[in-house]
Amino acid sequence: MLVLIATYNEIENVKTILSRVKASLPDANILFVDDNSPDGTGKLLEELALVDFSVHVLHRAGKLGVGSAHLDGIAWAYDNNVGVLITLDADCTHSPEEFSIFIDAVQSAAIVVGSRFLAREGIKHWPFHRRVLTRLGHVLTRMFLRIPYDATGAYRAYNLRLIPREVFALVKSKDYSFFYESLKIIAMTGSPITQVPVVLAPRQGGNSKMRPRDVRRGLTYLVSLGARTLLPIGGLHTQTKKIAQKVALLHQ
Repeated sequence: MLVLIATYNEIENVKTILSRVKASLPDANILFVDDNSPDGTGKLLEELALVDFSVHVLHRAGKLGVGSAHLDGIAWAYDNNVGVLITLDADCTHSPEEFSIFIDAVQSAAIVVGSRFLAREGIKHWPFHRRVLTRLGHVLTRMFLRIPYDATGAYRAYNLRLIPREVFALVKSKDYSFFYESLKIIAMTGSPITQVPVVLAPRQGGNSKMRPRDVRRGLTYLVSLGARTLLPIGGLHTQTKKIAQKVALLHQ
């Protein structure tokens, strides 16, 4: 089992999130994907990896996007024959103490999504503007992509044995749009998806990396992706249909 955490300027949080992950899953490997953080996060992670062989660090040349970081981390997982992959943010908003519900659910699903909307207090403790933005994103992804899941969050578990690797080759977004695009493509292949309720805490340290231009770009990409998947024709439908045949065999 592997836990994937993407980092950029999270030096205040990585020790805390690492200790909580280790307490929840002491036998798991942890992969940090760092985008050459100017605050020294990557250097600190290397120091942690020297004393804990379950910690791995994938260094990248610069800030290449959170979606790109997840794609690289997922590729690393496939290369190292990982069966179950859990992904979460480094800012301590996601609680590793909830891992058990993901692990139970992922035994019979290709992907388990941590939903902030199944529990009444899912985002109660977040600042007002973040609650509004998150709920708006949920409404828009449901509207344009016609999927009922919490599609914009990073707190997930993947059963990589049930997801052909080529599924992720179809994901083109390198930023926050990765989360809803990957979920839509996985849904299009017929892979079983389930949700579990999660309650998110406020960020513990540092600052949010999402900028207004990321929101604008994400909205534009959402509309474009929705248009590509609206009609049952075109390249994406053809590609996912071929993969669906392999998915069906994996789930037999």
